[in-house]
Amino acid sequence: MHFAPDTEEALDFVVALGNTDPAATRTGEDELATVGALAGLLARYAFSGRIDHDRAELDQVRETRSRLRDLWATNRDDAVALVNRMLRDAGALPQLVRHDASDWHLHGASPDAPLAQRLQVEAALAFVDVIRTDAMGRLRMCEANDCAGLLLDLSRNGSKRFCSVRCGNRMNMIAFRERRGAVDGGTTA
Repeated sequence: MHFAPDTEEALDFVVALGNTDPAATRTGEDELATVGALAGLLARYAFSGRIDHDRAELDQVRETRSRLRDLWATNRDDAVALVNRMLRDAGALPQLVRHDASDWHLHGASPDAPLAQRLQVEAALAFVDVIRTDAMGRLRMCEANDCAGLLLDLSRNGSKRFCSVRCGNRMNMIAFRERRGAVDGGTTA
């Protein structure tokens, strides 16, 4: 599955942001609890424009995280309504821009808009591509029994099941032990 590079980058960021939620972390703790944690997350991605580095911004981004996790887990028709509301609420005016090392891509909010608003608009624009290509099935939750991580499946055959190698290895080990127990239990009975 291939999307435009800026769509993939935006979706990848939604996964990273969404997986800082306590429901998705291995420790059950919020990995976006401090302004410093937000700065660390943003440093891994190419964001231009205003970043305030304050508590109010952190709170807005955490609210955005919740909205985007809800959007991730919804069906295509419901996603349309959510995406349209995000774009409308932000007064989005998509335009092509080029900056830093990034080639032409879409921005839908002013560089002076609050970070959380820009994050929502960029995610909404990425979801427009996902919805238009009928690829909502590529946005899933991790299938590990104790994980609520987000997963973006860009594999050719759409078979990715786990949000990380760690979850995949853990579930494979559990399945192996169950099979081994069934075999061992069957030979001793």
